[in-house]
Amino acid sequence: MKSIQDHIRSRLVSLYPRLKRVGISLTESEDSAEDLVQHACERALERSDQWTPGTRLDSWLYSIMYHAWVDEQRSAFNKNSAPLEDALNVESGEGTTVAENLLMLDDVYRALLQLPEDQRIVLTLVCIDGMSYKEAAEILDINIGTVMSRVSRSRFSLAKVLGQSSWHSSDIFKSR
Repeated sequence: MKSIQDHIRSRLVSLYPRLKRVGISLTESEDSAEDLVQHACERALERSDQWTPGTRLDSWLYSIMYHAWVDEQRSAFNKNSAPLEDALNVESGEGTTVAENLLMLDDVYRALLQLPEDQRIVLTLVCIDGMSYKEAAEILDINIGTVMSRVSRSRFSLAKVLGQSSWHSSDIFKSR
């Protein structure tokens, strides 16, 4: 029978891209995101006894990442460096569609970076990574109404920044 630590270790590889995406959203730097993800993975393995089997491992890891990042912010230890250009490596359709999608993704990415960090992280968790409002609230240790409000404000802000005021906010990102 696998130990909890072995189970966590085996799942970290498949969760890595999602963890990194959230890390990039928090730190605004690919290098800092790598450090944050590594720190969260190490902490998860060290404290594997704190994870409850049967619950969402990704939510627990996001929570570890978020709280580690908050701790770094509080201690002024955050090492923001380069912009997140590498987060745009997303594959999609063919030819013109690929070019259009990449241009739109670049616009949305730049608009996302203009959002206040509290809105940016909530939007990333809920609309990009597919967390429920409740899960995001638990990870960020805020109430669900605050999550809903921040998602709504961030969608509106993105539409405004993108010059797409005719878009319905749900067209920008779909919530789950």
